Amino acid sequence: MKFTIIKDLNQDTMMKPILSGLFFFTLLYILSDFFVKYNSFGLFPHAIHLSLFGNEEEFLNPINEASFLEFWHVEIFFIMMIVFTLSTVYIRLSQASRSAIVVVNIIMLSAITSLISLVFSYYFSSNFINIYVVTFFTWHILALFSSLYSLKKLYYA
Repeated sequence: MKFTIIKDLNQDTMMKPILSGLFFFTLLYILSDFFVKYNSFGLFPHAIHLSLFGNEEEFLNPINEASFLEFWHVEIFFIMMIVFTLSTVYIRLSQASRSAIVVVNIIMLSAITSLISLVFSYYFSSNFINIYVVTFFTWHILALFSSLYSLKKLYYA
C-alpha cells in the first residue's frame, strides 16, 4: 500500500509497474469471474436458480448449505480485496474527483448488495436472484471501467 504514501506516483519508478500489474490482474480476475460464474454457478437468473435450488425434473441437485456458505465466503474475500484495492488506487489516480467518488461508492454498494442478495435468495426468497444479477453486473462493469481508466491515467496522464 505504498502508493497511498507517495506524493507523486510518477516520481517513483517502481510504482508504475507494480500498479500496472495490479490493474492487469484485476482485469484478469474480473473478466475470468464472468466465465467462472457462467460455467459453474450461473450468470443469469434461471441458471442461478437451478444452481441454488436444483430441478427435480432435470435431476439437478440443489447446492448444499455448506457448499453455498463456502462459495459465499470466498466471494466475500475476493470482492473485498479487489474492490478496496482498486478503489484506493482509482481515487488516487483520478485525484479524488467527484465522479470517481460516485463510481467507487456505486461499486462498493453494488458489491455488498450482490453478496447480501445472494444470501437472501438462498435462505428467504428466490426473488432476490434478480437483485443479485443486476448488482453483480453493476460492480463488475464499473470495476472494469475504473481499472481501464486508472491504467490510462497511469500511462497517459
